[in-house]
Amino acid sequence: MLEGRAMIQDTDMPVKMQLQAMSCAYEALDLFDVLDCKGIAAHIKKEFDVRYGPGWQCVVGSKFGCFFTHRKGTFIYFCLERINFLIFKGPFAMSTPTANAK
Repeated sequence: MLEGRAMIQDTDMPVKMQLQAMSCAYEALDLFDVLDCKGIAAHIKKEFDVRYGPGWQCVVGSKFGCFFTHRKGTFIYFCLERINFLIFKGPFAMSTPTANAK
């Protein structure tokens, strides 16, 4: 696991969801090699789909550009050491509540 504190660059997520995003990132870094950005992103996306309903997107890496539209209250961009994490829900994603939603 990478040691260090996650630094939020930008977000419009509720604080509880922000904490879940960072916790999920730490968990993924424990489960996957730090160079396996695709595996890390897939893990985070699946966790958010289960917890908050389908339609989440996740980008992980050290260098990437992006331009996207997201549903209000579902966006976070943070870094942990040299790895950047972008998590958001698309604007047209279904809003089916799940039993695990918090």
